[in-house]
Amino acid sequence: MSLIGKRPIPITDKVKITVKEQNISVEGPKGRLEWVLPEDIKIDIKDNAIFVIGSGKNNKDKKLSSRHGLARAYINNMVKGVTEGYIKELEIQGVGYRAQVQGNVLNLQLGFSHPIDYRIPDGITIKTPKPNQIIVEGIDKAKVGEVAAEIRGFFEPEPYKGKGIRYVGEYVRKKAGKAVA
Repeated sequence: MSLIGKRPIPITDKVKITVKEQNISVEGPKGRLEWVLPEDIKIDIKDNAIFVIGSGKNNKDKKLSSRHGLARAYINNMVKGVTEGYIKELEIQGVGYRAQVQGNVLNLQLGFSHPIDYRIPDGITIKTPKPNQIIVEGIDKAKVGEVAAEIRGFFEPEPYKGKGIRYVGEYVRKKAGKAVA
């Protein structure tokens, strides 16, 4: 069995959990998330906690152990997402580089000959409090991370001048240019 999978997931009064066969639904103040459990994984709800149980014939099976830990981590992320939500912050480095939200589209000016228009997916909100700051919010951790990675992928930070889109707090190692070498 997985060490992570053995830990119980605490449930607050705000969270409502429904389990039907292999489908789990978590509903909270911020929204609702659904997920299909992997095979051989069962859920037990008691004492305001969720217990994930790996029900295989062979409990030493590596695949069962990994699915057991995955299920526990995913359900924990769902519970946290519907109560608190997830946030990823990005910053833009470069002269004249900026971002702004126009309706359901994020408009990026990144020094290319054309602006980049990124359509914001459902379930995600993007804010630009400053022209060089982007905040991605949502209840699904995987979706928030994927959207932030897609936006960063438009112009990843380059190592010579440090221009580009990076996560807040991300360190970009600078390289010496041709003139120094």
